[in-house]
Amino acid sequence: MNQSPFRVFVILFVAIAGILLAAPNFLPKSVQEALPGWLPQPGLVLGLDLQGGSHLLLEVNREGIVTQRLSDIRRDARNTLATQNGIGNIITTDVARNTISIELTDPSQKAQAETAIRGLQNTLSDFMFSGAGVEELSFGETADGRLTITLTPEGINQRMSSLVAQSMEVIRSRIDELGTTEPTIQRQGDTRVMVQVPGFGDSERLKNIISQTARLTFHLVYPGMTAEQADVQGLPVGTMILPSQDGGRELLYEDVAIGGESLVDAQPAYDSQRNIPVVSFKFDTRGAITFGELTSRNVNQRFAIVLDNTVITAPVIQQPITGGSGQISGSFTTATANDLAVLLRAGALPASLDVIEERTVDASLGADSIQAGFTAGVIASVLVLVFMVMAYGVWGVFANVSLILNIILIFAALSTLGATLTLPGIAGIVLTIGMAVDANVLIYERMREEQASGKSPLQAINAGFERAWGTIIDSHLTQLVAAVVLYFMGSGPIQGFAVTLGLGILTSLFTSYTVTSYQVNLWYKRVRPKKLKIQHFRFIPDGTKIPFMKISRTVIVLSVIMTLVSIGSAFTKGFNLGIDFVGGTAIEIQHVGGPADVGQVREALSGLDLGEIQVQGFGTPQDVLVRVQAQEGGQSADQAAVQQVQEALATENYEVRRVEAVSGTVSGELAWTGTIAVVVALICILIYIWFRFEWQFAMAAVTTTSHDLIMTIGLFSLTGMEFNLSSIAAVLTLVGISLNETVVISDRIRENLRKYRTMPLPELIDLSINQTIVRTSLTQFTLLLALLPLVFFGGEALRSFTIAMTFGSLVGMYSSVIINGPILINFGLKQKTDDDDKADADKKKRSPDGAAV
Repeated sequence: MNQSPFRVFVILFVAIAGILLAAPNFLPKSVQEALPGWLPQPGLVLGLDLQGGSHLLLEVNREGIVTQRLSDIRRDARNTLATQNGIGNIITTDVARNTISIELTDPSQKAQAETAIRGLQNTLSDFMFSGAGVEELSFGETADGRLTITLTPEGINQRMSSLVAQSMEVIRSRIDELGTTEPTIQRQGDTRVMVQVPGFGDSERLKNIISQTARLTFHLVYPGMTAEQADVQGLPVGTMILPSQDGGRELLYEDVAIGGESLVDAQPAYDSQRNIPVVSFKFDTRGAITFGELTSRNVNQRFAIVLDNTVITAPVIQQPITGGSGQISGSFTTATANDLAVLLRAGALPASLDVIEERTVDASLGADSIQAGFTAGVIASVLVLVFMVMAYGVWGVFANVSLILNIILIFAALSTLGATLTLPGIAGIVLTIGMAVDANVLIYERMREEQASGKSPLQAINAGFERAWGTIIDSHLTQLVAAVVLYFMGSGPIQGFAVTLGLGILTSLFTSYTVTSYQVNLWYKRVRPKKLKIQHFRFIPDGTKIPFMKISRTVIVLSVIMTLVSIGSAFTKGFNLGIDFVGGTAIEIQHVGGPADVGQVREALSGLDLGEIQVQGFGTPQDVLVRVQAQEGGQSADQAAVQQVQEALATENYEVRRVEAVSGTVSGELAWTGTIAVVVALICILIYIWFRFEWQFAMAAVTTTSHDLIMTIGLFSLTGMEFNLSSIAAVLTLVGISLNETVVISDRIRENLRKYRTMPLPELIDLSINQTIVRTSLTQFTLLLALLPLVFFGGEALRSFTIAMTFGSLVGMYSSVIINGPILINFGLKQKTDDDDKADADKKKRSPDGAAV
């Protein structure tokens, strides 16, 4: 209770700084702009699910890179051998083995040819590790004497990594050309790029702009032979056949006459003579000279303009073009001509990018999500604040002040970090509201016990804060472990949930202990009470002697049965897996002008031949969720499926509010990552509790937590609720919440083991549970006060998440109270002896930090 000036300064500084950092985020834009320059600017960013926009996860196409690189090496090898006294050769490509093989027409030239092709070796920089170079090629010889050039796995990986970095810059340039604000472009791993564009709702156009390679090349058309004739007679050396935009095919020289890298400008234009949109382009000085020389040498020859291996147009060169400019004509609309100009100005992507995950949210849905989160947050806050005053009176006011400051500090931290606030993030804040008062309840209940044992009010206050601190640390850190695992192994909005939950845990440590103690200090100095009247209301009276260990024998049988039912349902009935885990597309639509007709939607989509289509009500009577299975054609087929659904429903007055598309690759990864995350969280907590307590406590805690997880996961199977990425977040959060109750009871059991040496262990465990049951019931109730508004007002997107959290928290309380004790006994927990106390004293002398709380 001694409050040093420094401690008071820290509390006031943190409180004022938190208010200044958080407040601007809640002011209107006009007020924010009028704020003095010395005040911090709002740094909190709303996620796409709150403000609308598009999210794309792109992956470099490995097969495309290998194919293109083999084609380049094949061309370079042919040209290299041709310059070495005309060494004759036949080169074949084996994409499956990443190899080209060279058959020499004159075997006596093998040594000379081998020396020549070894000059093609390319060393790629490997900055990520040692900084040394990685050789891209390996050379060999087959049993029949053919020379081989193979792309090394290290070379392929390094090239992919470098191409991702280049692709990010091209993507950034393209998005900047669109005039959007605050796009997020982040690298994910060695082969992926995540792109988020707030406020850009046309995901189809965004995908076309971002993922199109836009590799522009100019090739001479091979004269005197058509593509059809080449099919019969064979390809002439150094030629290739490419499709044309009009549906035909063209036979072209393989060599690039001039590339798009020489372009300095591209603009949409209009050809008034032909009355069609075109794209005009201009070369740099060097390109203009090359283009002029090329057209001068090939007057009356056809010249093909190729975009991404498709011939856009192949006109005849009527006369030399020496001005360094020209135009591209094709089947363009005004919009597509503008988009092509954007692509050409930004430059070509160095590799093909596949869209493996897509999420699009309409702005109106984002506004509804904000309203739902705000409503749930306000209701939860009011319920918790009112309940704390009802239960603890003035002490509840102290807890409420700390809670309000806690919420302010969360927003201040999010704003300072420039973090993104998502709908699950709002759920994390609301959940923190229910969990944050737990520490105050622990402190207050400890004060009541200390006063009941005969201590003075001041001694009881001091003992309450000091003796509850260890339990508070243990319970908060176990929850923090789950939040950290969730952040590093989650993605997207789930990471937003982990951030807000983790920040709430950290800030509540400061507010519930330090800030509350400061308020209690001021109050005590002014009032000087003769007796502390802390609690005004409780669910369970003091001094209960419920025989939990006897009850548990019957209840554990029920738990075993329910666990077997949950496991059996998982294996027989399975789960209603969301697209996060099975791949496919989810489309949320809303009927304009009245309730939606699910049967009508199902009938409208039945004839689209898209495989399995699920149609179900979603949230309000106007909303419907359509789930389409992943299409066999991959990314382009999935996009076409979404377009078909939109067109089929447009005539029925349905508007698309949200689109989520996940490829099979990502869905498999998410399922595997989610499983690993749960296992990692359990292992981390096992190690921590083992370190803080004895091994029996650790094993019992993990066993009871596993019981809670099985029961909660079984709920998804039995009820058919959708099991998606948010469900994994719920499961991981339950790991921390479930352990919170278990740690509090375990801490009291450990304390009583030292205090009551001769008491039989079952009676001691009963005593410990009865001593903490008042606190357990109160904190569980405040958690429910926060969760239930999320269930009823948080929106359909969070429904399964919040229901699982509510059910899991109740199961967690039940298992901590009923099941944990018998497991401790079965694991061989024993009471302390004098020899054990001596050993503990020796340990304390060696390591002051080893002292028990």
